[in-house]
Amino acid sequence: MNDTRRADLAAFLRARRARLRPADVGLPDGARRRTPGLRRQEVAQLAGMSVDYYVRLEQGRGPRPSRQVLSALARALMLTRDERAYLFRVAGETPPPAGGPSREVAPGLRHLIDSMREIPAYVLDAKYDILAWNRLATHFIGDLNAVPESERNMVRWLFRQPADDPRWDEEDVVRFARGSVADLRAAYARYPGDPGIEQLVTELLGTSPRFAGMWAAQEVEERRSVVKRFDHPVAGPLEFECHVLHVPDTDQRLVVYCAQPGSPTEAAFRRLATLEPLPLTRTTCVGMVGPHHEPVGPDYLPGRLSAGTARESRS
Repeated sequence: MNDTRRADLAAFLRARRARLRPADVGLPDGARRRTPGLRRQEVAQLAGMSVDYYVRLEQGRGPRPSRQVLSALARALMLTRDERAYLFRVAGETPPPAGGPSREVAPGLRHLIDSMREIPAYVLDAKYDILAWNRLATHFIGDLNAVPESERNMVRWLFRQPADDPRWDEEDVVRFARGSVADLRAAYARYPGDPGIEQLVTELLGTSPRFAGMWAAQEVEERRSVVKRFDHPVAGPLEFECHVLHVPDTDQRLVVYCAQPGSPTEAAFRRLATLEPLPLTRTTCVGMVGPHHEPVGPDYLPGRLSAGTARESRS
């Protein structure tokens, strides 16, 4: 670690220490403090290291800290995930992988999708579990309140379809399936050892030869937005932009269907918002075909694209 990195590390530690109050870390306030924040001795105590060693780090004089020391400092200073990653990088270390896909949907995000009354919207985690959805989205993915949480996984729904299902002959279905596997592989690498992702992959490798073949292709790709054309069983032909928005703090995706203002699809969304969702049955079409994102129900029967293939939108 060169002198510049030592100085950057020292400045970062000082700034993070000044941000915390004793009460934040469970320490008594004690005597009146001349400066805000924790004392160096308190940080050293919380991190389980000598005061002298920590002081030298803050003064830019210490040796390169080990990964164990960096992890202890991250806990002591109550660093966020981004701050923890920065601490490791500035010290010349690769940040440790995240523990696993977050399933906690922030209250603000739930409020956001609920307020989008005429825009279908739902939230996925990195494993493709649907975590939250608004009322209008149920007209495309079904009312998942009747489905156990463990079964709300879009990749599992897709590859449970019989190998001889004629829809597997459709180019867009295969393209979407391949993209789903490539995106799941990216999550598999981000969360090594995560039991949920490993269990899903192991299950599908054993039950779906089609999944096994796509997994063996070693393709990696994260989801992007697309334009969809879809023949809805109630609303008829629809065309809209399917946006997949990444939520950095949780590695979740907010999926929204955006119709052009004044379009027939916008009017159809408005009509659907006044109706009860379709029941989840094998005779109900609750899905749609697309190369980059596909809402489906547990009894997935994909809808049919109208003339023209969904095209990728990188704007």
